[in-house]
Amino acid sequence: MEWIFLGIAVVFEIAFALGTNSTRGFTRLWPSVFTLLAAAGGIFTLSLALRELDVAVGYTIWTGLGAIGTVVFGAVLFKERITTSKLLSFAAILGGVLALKLAAG
Repeated sequence: MEWIFLGIAVVFEIAFALGTNSTRGFTRLWPSVFTLLAAAGGIFTLSLALRELDVAVGYTIWTGLGAIGTVVFGAVLFKERITTSKLLSFAAILGGVLALKLAAG
């Protein structure tokens, strides 16, 4: 169940990061509300995952997959460029996430 909670936390993390871009410095009400709820949801579901997972594993996977998701969806939603160096960085993050998952059992 902890991996399901972690997956949900990752989705909230991506929503939080993308929402922050839409708040315009927290000057727009509904994007700001969405962003704050996504942040709270991410932290809450991460805390549920960390009841069973080591914090070093759970937090690192949460931030790593959140970063990858944010870049991918940033490219789709905000037309940000995905360069070769970004792709190589994704591969490194994904390799680390997979290694942590295997180490965690």
